[in-house]
Formats: sequence, structure tokens, C-alpha cells
Amino acid sequence: MYHQAGFERGFGTFPLKGDELATALITALDTGYRAIDTAQFYDNEKDIGWVLSSSRIKRTDLCITSKVPVNHFGKDEFVPSVKQSLDDLQLDYLDVLLLHWPPADGDIKPSVEYLLEAKQAGLCKHIGVSNYTSGMLDELVKLTDEPIACNQIEFHPLLDQRVMLEASNRTGVPLASYCSIARGKVLSEPLIEAIAKQYQRSPAQVVLKWILQKGVSVNAMSTNANNIQSNYNILDFNLSNTDIARIDTLGSQQYRIVDKTLVPWAPEWD
Repeated sequence: MYHQAGFERGFGTFPLKGDELATALITALDTGYRAIDTAQFYDNEKDIGWVLSSSRIKRTDLCITSKVPVNHFGKDEFVPSVKQSLDDLQLDYLDVLLLHWPPADGDIKPSVEYLLEAKQAGLCKHIGVSNYTSGMLDELVKLTDEPIACNQIEFHPLLDQRVMLEASNRTGVPLASYCSIARGKVLSEPLIEAIAKQYQRSPAQVVLKWILQKGVSVNAMSTNANNIQSNYNILDFNLSNTDIARIDTLGSQQYRIVDKTLVPWAPEWD
């Protein structure tokens, strides 16, 4: 889904709300973004709904993703929570519905069944997951024959995710990125700065292009109009295999932003 032309570059909305979100999202849509990423946990679906309802962009030209948090992984909570998301977003359906996290006990089967129920009810066009480990992807594809749109994970040059790339290739579940520029930390890496100068691009453009050339779709958030446009305009150049390999070496830092100190129910990462 995300790897269709125009959807491989998504606009992330966390942690934006209110006027700040509206201004950034309007700029993103005007720039050309058509894939918009949110979640129930972000508490901004109503704000997004207001922008979308005011936009002249055709619904069929958009790819709207939301996610269900673990506290709604219950028989009586899951589908009603998705219906509330649709009400808040002022939409009839989601393009992609994700499980935001695997359950704390690691038993993914019940929540996957609720996800399938939501799709069967017409609440979403595609389903996917987020923050799944490689082993969970193996289990996921055994639980259902339904195509999985993506596994959205933390993905940036400072974190070695080769295991997850291998799992993606093995299971056929595409990867999508969050924290794509490591919340800005990667932009000050001397190697990134040097490569950006070499290509006459911004450090962020180099990082986002590196992600795309890994076969991973990108979610990027900014409130700066110039950066929103710059982050979008990354299809008219390619990094050489040599430079991709140079950037790969930064993964030895194993700098992970989203770990158990931030999210206590996070799984044991690969």
C-alpha cells in the first residue's frame, strides 16, 4: 500500500495538535503529501478531521493511517474505538489500520483477530502492525492470509535494523519508518553532513532517501514549511551504493529512541 507511487512518503502527525497541526498538515497537503499518519494515542484525530473536511483533495487520492492502542485490544473496545476514530477523522473508512503495539503478554492472536474483524466490517481497506519483532512477523503471517500493509517501526541510520529488513523480506510484510531522522540527532552526524554537501542536499533529505532506498516507506514530521517541502522532494536523486554502505556504518551506535524506558510494554527488540 505505502509503496505505491505517492504514498511512500508519509506525513507524520505526532505530537502535533490544534492550530500547530492544522498549519503543518495544510502545508503538507499543499506540498503534495497524500499519505497521513496518525493514531488514537496521538489525540489529534479530530484536528486532522477538520483539515481533511476542509480540503478539496479527493478522498480516493489520500492514504489515511491510524492505529489502535493496546488498551483498546478487547472484544468490546476494539471496533468501537475504530468507529470513534472514523467519527473524529470525519471519514467513512481508513486506508490502513494498524495495531500500535503488540500486547504486553506477547500473544498477538486476539488483537490480530480484532483487526481482521474491523476490516471485514468495512472500517478499513488495509491492515497492518507496528512495533512487531521479527518473530511476531513470522507468527502473524501464519495467523492470516490477509495481506499485511506494513510493520511500522523505528527506522533511521543510527539503529541497525538488518534483522527486521530480513524478516520483512522473509514474510513479505513491508516496513514503514517512524522517528525517521532520530528526532534530529542523525542530522548532526559528520558523515551525513558530508554526504549532504556532496549531493547538494539537506542532511534530512539524505537520511530520508537512505530509508527509501532500503525499501522502507518514510514518515516524516515537521512544522517548518521549508522542511516539509524539502522532506517531500527526495525522489529526484539517488544515493550511490557506496554512500548507502557508508551510512549503514552508523547503525553500530544502536541508538534507539523508543525503548522500555519510554514505553514499558515494548517488546524485547531484535
